[in-house]
Amino acid sequence: MKKTWKNMLGIVLVVAVSVGAAVGTSAYMMNKKQAESSYFVESEYGFRQQPVHLANLNTIAAESIDFTVAAESSVHAVVHIKATTNINARSGGRQQYIDPFEYFFGFGNRGYQRQPQPRVGAGSGVIISTDGYIITNNHVIEGADELEVTLNDNRKFVAKTIGTDPSTDIALIKISAEDLPTIPFGDSEKLKVGEWVLAIGNPFNLTSTVTAGIVSAKGRGISAGGGDRSRIESFIQTDAAVNPGNSGGALVNTKGELVGINTAIYSETGNFAGYSFAVPISIAGKVASDLKQYGAVQRAILGVMIADVSNIPEEEKSKVKVLEGAYVSDFAQRSSAKEAGLEKGDVITAVNDVRVRTANGLQEQINKFRPGDKVKVAVDRNGSAKTFTVELRNAQGNTEIVQSKGDVSEVLGAAFKELSEKQKQQLGISYGIEVAGVSNGKIRDAGISKGYIILIVNDQRVSTPEEFEKVVERVLRNDSEDQVLFIKGIYPNGRTKYYAIDLAE
Repeated sequence: MKKTWKNMLGIVLVVAVSVGAAVGTSAYMMNKKQAESSYFVESEYGFRQQPVHLANLNTIAAESIDFTVAAESSVHAVVHIKATTNINARSGGRQQYIDPFEYFFGFGNRGYQRQPQPRVGAGSGVIISTDGYIITNNHVIEGADELEVTLNDNRKFVAKTIGTDPSTDIALIKISAEDLPTIPFGDSEKLKVGEWVLAIGNPFNLTSTVTAGIVSAKGRGISAGGGDRSRIESFIQTDAAVNPGNSGGALVNTKGELVGINTAIYSETGNFAGYSFAVPISIAGKVASDLKQYGAVQRAILGVMIADVSNIPEEEKSKVKVLEGAYVSDFAQRSSAKEAGLEKGDVITAVNDVRVRTANGLQEQINKFRPGDKVKVAVDRNGSAKTFTVELRNAQGNTEIVQSKGDVSEVLGAAFKELSEKQKQQLGISYGIEVAGVSNGKIRDAGISKGYIILIVNDQRVSTPEEFEKVVERVLRNDSEDQVLFIKGIYPNGRTKYYAIDLAE
C-alpha cells in the first residue's frame, strides 16, 4: 500500500487503520435474509443502501456500551483491496542484470534478463451501494494497474476505478455485483468529542478487524506548513487502534453508521502510536457522489486565504475580538466572498449557522457544497457580527459543472508508442516515447508534429505511453487553474523543442 503522507519533524504520517479484537464466528456469518433482500433506500449522496435494522440501539449502547450490534452490521460491508502495479509497464521493459561469475570468468552470456516483479499494495474499502460502489483512499489505489476486491464472505471481484480525488485522498471504485451489504451514511457533524466509534478494516492483511475508541478531536489538520495547499484537511481524530493496511476502512458510530473513512496515523515508528485520522463522511460522501455523477469533483471555493485566529501576525491580533474562527488574510482573484462584502481581517465564525472554529473547519463546511450553491457566511469584524450571502464558485471562477476530461488520447488528440532500440541508438537516448499520430486536439494546437520524441513531462522522464498518460491524468485531476504540461523532447533530426500545453482551456 502506498504511503502519501510525508515525514514532518521526525513524525511519520502513515497510511493506516485498525488493529484489535477479531469478530467472532457469529458476527462473521452474513444475515441471509438481509443479504438476499433487494429492498434498499437511496442515501443523500445518491447511493443505494440497505435500511438500518438496529432497534433500540441507542438504549443498548447507553446502558452497556455494547459494540457487537454495530460491529456485526458493519463488518460485512468492509472489503480488502489488493492493488497491483506492473513494474514492467512503468520501466519500459525487462531489466538486465550482470552475473558476476560469468562476467569475470567468461562463461556463456555476459548477462541475463530478469522480469521485474509487480508491486502489490493492500488496503480497505467500504461498500456504500448495493450495486457495488466502494469508497476507499486515493493512496490505496493510486497508480495501480489491477484492483482485486475480496468481500467478507471471501468472494473476489475485479474492480474498476470510477474516479479519484487526491485533495481529500478519497477514491471511488466499483465491482459488478448486486444485493451487497452496505454501511448507511451517518452525520459526521453530529459526532462529539468523547463519543465512542469503531474502526473496521484489514490491517496487515488481517481481514474483518474491529477496534474501538473515542473521538479525540474534530477538524484536525495534520500537515505542517508549506505542504500541498490543495489538500483538504479536517480530520476526525480518534484513539481507536489502527495500522497500515486499513487505509480506506470504515469509521462507524455506535448506531452502525458510517461517519468517516480511516486514512492516516500519527506515528514515529510506522505503526499505531495512539492517534488515527479519518476523513469525515460529510466530505467523503460528497466527493464520492461527485465522482459517480460527474466523474470529477465539483469543488466549491469562497476565494479567501485563511488562517486560524491563533496563527495570525501579532500586529493583526489587536483587531481580532474573537478567539475562534477562520481569519481572512487575503482574497483570490475573482473572489465571490470579496464581491459579497467580506474584507481582509474578518473572522469567519459560521457557515449556514454551523459554527466554524478553525480554518480546517471552514474547509470542511465549504466542501459540502458545489459551485453555484449560495451559503450564509457569518463573520466578526472588529467585534461586530455581520452576515453575508455568498454564491460559491469553482477554481476557474465560474459555476459551471466540471466534467471528467475522459481518455488522455482523446484530450490530446494524439497516439503514442514506445521507441525501438534502433531509434534510441540513432538518437543517443535511453528513454522517451514517439508521437505516432496527430489529429485535432491540444497536441496539434501546441505545434507538435508526428515523429516528435517526448522525453520529459513536468520534470518526469517517460519511457512508455502508460507513464506519459499517468502524468497527464494527475494534471487533469488537479482542480486548480494550473493544468499545464511542460514538455521537452527532440525531433528525429536531433533538434530539441519545448512545449507548454494548457489542459484547462
